[in-house]
Amino acid sequence: MIDKQRVEAAVKELLSAVGEDVDREGLLETPKRVANMYEEIFAGLDDDPKKYLKIFNVPEQEQELVIVRDIPMYSVCEHHLLPFVGVAHIAYIPKNGKIIGLSKFARIVSCFAKKPQVQERLTTEIADFLYDNLEPLGVAVVIEAEHLCMTMRGARAAGAKTMTSALRGAIRTDAKTRAEVMSLLTNK
Repeated sequence: MIDKQRVEAAVKELLSAVGEDVDREGLLETPKRVANMYEEIFAGLDDDPKKYLKIFNVPEQEQELVIVRDIPMYSVCEHHLLPFVGVAHIAYIPKNGKIIGLSKFARIVSCFAKKPQVQERLTTEIADFLYDNLEPLGVAVVIEAEHLCMTMRGARAAGAKTMTSALRGAIRTDAKTRAEVMSLLTNK
């Protein structure tokens, strides 16, 4: 649970520390706005992705590839507290006809992304969660994102994208399946 009063006090102190007049009109409501924003963008700290797992049994779906691409995603880099924004792509091969509703992938991605995070861990957490809970033959998660900590500061490499992938089960161990999935996930 976000302690909004502490966030407001911290934001006020931060603004003061960088030389701003915290009493000027444009900043009077900023601490409250930031606290409200943090409550929203860090909602994943108090969320449980299992609540999005409504599993259906569809026997005819046995061992056929399912892909959801371009799931909008944003998170906050835990190193600089700046956003990274992009898309997640998910593929899985159901086992025993166990599938979930396609919209649930977006909810699961959002749940893991809404906390201070690094893209590498985010990708792994989503893949592990789906592999452990859906029990598919295989799962792949690819995330492609632009990190504002690289765009606004440091290297100032605007437009640079970071891609991460996590492969589990048959998608990892079978070279032919892996090549097919990665081709479908990364080619536009």
